[in-house]
Amino acid sequence: MTGTADQAAVISAQLARLIRYDDESIVHDRWALQRYDCGCYQGLAAARAAAVRTAWHEAGHAVAAIGVGARFSSASIHHGHRSEGRVHGITGGGQLGYVVDAAGQIAERLMDWTMLESDQQLRSWLAGWTGDGGDARRFRAAIGPRHGTDEVAAWRHAEQVLTPMRPQVRQVARALLVHPRHLPYGVVSALAARPAS
Repeated sequence: MTGTADQAAVISAQLARLIRYDDESIVHDRWALQRYDCGCYQGLAAARAAAVRTAWHEAGHAVAAIGVGARFSSASIHHGHRSEGRVHGITGGGQLGYVVDAAGQIAERLMDWTMLESDQQLRSWLAGWTGDGGDARRFRAAIGPRHGTDEVAAWRHAEQVLTPMRPQVRQVARALLVHPRHLPYGVVSALAARPAS
């Protein structure tokens, strides 16, 4: 096995041992304490919950990138001054790059199945979606070739792409939670290819 395959196998085995535990129970102390020690969250429980939400968000970006044929260097939930986590160096994806941009928010909703059912709800939410590490801006800039200015249609298409990948998103999110460092593309790809049942 290569180093990438070895790392993916070790993380997969760790996740298999932790399969009965919920996401907040498996957050590595490094991620919880980063968020707590900076004073960003009032308690460790809140810090753990924030790490979980970030892990699902970043896993959404990573799995969507793999799904549309884009590449990235690594994924991490390292808490910094301007970021809760990041998928580094995303390239490619062509006209479906907007799916990757939307995938963080969609994955957060897939985490607890709180999807915006009606187009009116979605339109209202999209109107207030700004920033998000640049995701909102990139999404709007990228939808033109396929959807013009129809943000709702673009979002619904991104949901259709990502929803069947929820098991992969969950697997990668949990890997981000248990592993105390960034995960390279090869490891994320290997983990996404064999989600837990």
